[in-house]
Amino acid sequence: MTPAPRVPEGLSARVPAEQREPGLDRDGVRLLVSRGTEVSHHAFGELPGLLRAGDLLVVNTSPTLAAAVDGSVGHTRVVVHFSTRGDDARWAVEVREPDGRGTTRARACVDKGTVVRLPGGGRLVAEEPLSPRGDRLWWARVSGAEVTALLREHGRPIRYAYTDRDQPLCAYQTVFALPVPDGTGSAEMPSAARPFTARLVTELVSRGVQFAPVTLHTGVASAESHEPPYPERFSVPGESARLINAARAAGRRVVAVGTTAVRAVESAAGADGVVRPRAGWTDLVVTPERGVRVVDGLLTGLHEPEASHLLMLEAVAGRAAIDRGYDAAVRGRYLWHEFGDVHLLLR
Repeated sequence: MTPAPRVPEGLSARVPAEQREPGLDRDGVRLLVSRGTEVSHHAFGELPGLLRAGDLLVVNTSPTLAAAVDGSVGHTRVVVHFSTRGDDARWAVEVREPDGRGTTRARACVDKGTVVRLPGGGRLVAEEPLSPRGDRLWWARVSGAEVTALLREHGRPIRYAYTDRDQPLCAYQTVFALPVPDGTGSAEMPSAARPFTARLVTELVSRGVQFAPVTLHTGVASAESHEPPYPERFSVPGESARLINAARAAGRRVVAVGTTAVRAVESAAGADGVVRPRAGWTDLVVTPERGVRVVDGLLTGLHEPEASHLLMLEAVAGRAAIDRGYDAAVRGRYLWHEFGDVHLLLR
């Protein structure tokens, strides 16, 4: 597809909505709505009036982890981003360097056997690259510390350079986040759901909108090179599969809240479009060629032109709708990234 216009200077959301103006809550963001190539502009609080009774929202319940931990390689300070826990108790990690501004930059060299000293006597050893596509993420083994306890005691949310300052972990939790028994979760917030508040969810339910929870634990994004997504752990429970199939059979709309929800539910759908309970790992990359089998719409943030997520958006809504919507977002001065405005795409 034609790349969306580059994000102009000044359109990155640098702090959460509730910190931008007195009296604002999380839902104090803007909502761009694309119905095909028709674009309209709204406040996010208008969402209940834009959906119909019987619409089904698929939401990701994965909690966000305090996934960034300081460490050292020899005498060099580094920051470890814990991405995903594997089935063998290893973790996929990215080792980065502090940039002096509270964020990090990519580290040029991590090799097999690289040792990172962690707080509290922990020791991380890089064992092998996660993917033959590159060596940004490594499978690593941690000794001397239990990783989820390490993150609770010494971790902080991953922060990127377009933000002004560190935020508490609660700023990165969505209203749908649920604790996971093994302490795992998402390295980065499933941010499309961030503007939802308990009050707004209550209003949606009172208007007949339904919710189907799924789980997909997001890994560490590629901030510099925008690689395709790596395999991630997901779960679609039986009751959610039933709700989705019933909505589709009745001709009601299934709208995913976030690209993570799309990836989870489409990973559980057969070629016949029927969603079955599933849990495990998904390596699905949703493209226009593959298409979508389940979702009729998508509520999502605004993605950078290089982001692989744009292919998913095109699969849901079509290239013309994405091009028209992103042009309107730039002209309308919408805000990008996890604390920014959101885009509702409907077929």
